[in-house]
Amino acid sequence: MVRGLTRWPRRLAALALLLAVIAIHGCVTSRIAELIADFSAEAAMPPRIEVTYVREMEMAAPPAAAPRRVKPAQRARVRPRAGEATVAATEPAASVPADDGAPQSLPAEPTQVNEPVVASAPADSAIAPAAPASAASAPSTFSWPGPTRLSYVLTGNYQGEIHGSAQVEWIRVGERYQVHLDVTVGLPFAPLLSRRMSSEGQLTADGLMPERYDENSKVAFRERRRATLRFEPDAIVMPNGERRERWPGVQDTASQFVQLTYLFTTRPERLTPGSTIDVPLALPRNVSHWIYDVRDLDTLYTPFGHVEAYPLKPRRVARRGGDLSVEMWFAPSLHYLPVRLRIEQDAETYIDLMIARKPELAN
Repeated sequence: MVRGLTRWPRRLAALALLLAVIAIHGCVTSRIAELIADFSAEAAMPPRIEVTYVREMEMAAPPAAAPRRVKPAQRARVRPRAGEATVAATEPAASVPADDGAPQSLPAEPTQVNEPVVASAPADSAIAPAAPASAASAPSTFSWPGPTRLSYVLTGNYQGEIHGSAQVEWIRVGERYQVHLDVTVGLPFAPLLSRRMSSEGQLTADGLMPERYDENSKVAFRERRRATLRFEPDAIVMPNGERRERWPGVQDTASQFVQLTYLFTTRPERLTPGSTIDVPLALPRNVSHWIYDVRDLDTLYTPFGHVEAYPLKPRRVARRGGDLSVEMWFAPSLHYLPVRLRIEQDAETYIDLMIARKPELAN
């Protein structure tokens, strides 16, 4: 009888060990399945162009607005003397060259505040300046920058105070571009939330023309969520297969930052406090116009010094279950790049991204 009783602790210990092995095996299997799902999700997205960054961008005074096109000057008509030929009545005046090294252009005539940016002719190479546009409204000296990466420190609120990191990466190869916005909440090796937003498309004389947008989100202990927008010449295919009209100049969540940088670089007068910017925006839930108000110049304090930037505040208020709203700060001293982003889901759920270091550049 005593011998039978002594067997029970051994059996219980063996059973506990067996359950522990099963639990560990289940965790490992679950993690492997999650990694496989991550790999499948990555494989389903367009291949990401890998770039090596070798130097930092230096702050500089914003480039002056380039001179506008000048009509050919009229020469005074000179009455010929006897036996001389008639002098030509008109002759084009010499054009004013742009400063070397500054990403500027010959802007078009002023447009309406809500005029969409229309895409047309592509650039010619990854290093050489973009091919001059034939349209009178297109910039003629703007050169698309090379690959650039911006790193941010993330703070915010999501059922409590949160911290993390984020980065925006701009890549150009010939007339193609990619823009990636990566957000990580929590520790990099065990994030509470991670989201990648990627835009891919063509460079044109009037900015970015998206062809595809992918959104890949993962919240801890929940299934991964993916959404893809496809941009056809005359329609946008939503994640649910619904087709929406494609408006001229429409952008996606990731491309809008670079498109606005392009706009302010070529049309710095648009970044004037009190003015408004109209951005046709395609989001995973809908396509609509977002109106941004340009606010007074703000001073941001960063690890590499203070930076002055203009805030763009959306008029639309974020609501629970609706589209995210984004407030953006663009710095003229850093080539009009976005140095701060505040992304809101609602009043209690938001993340704030502040630039952590100078923008990194590739060769």
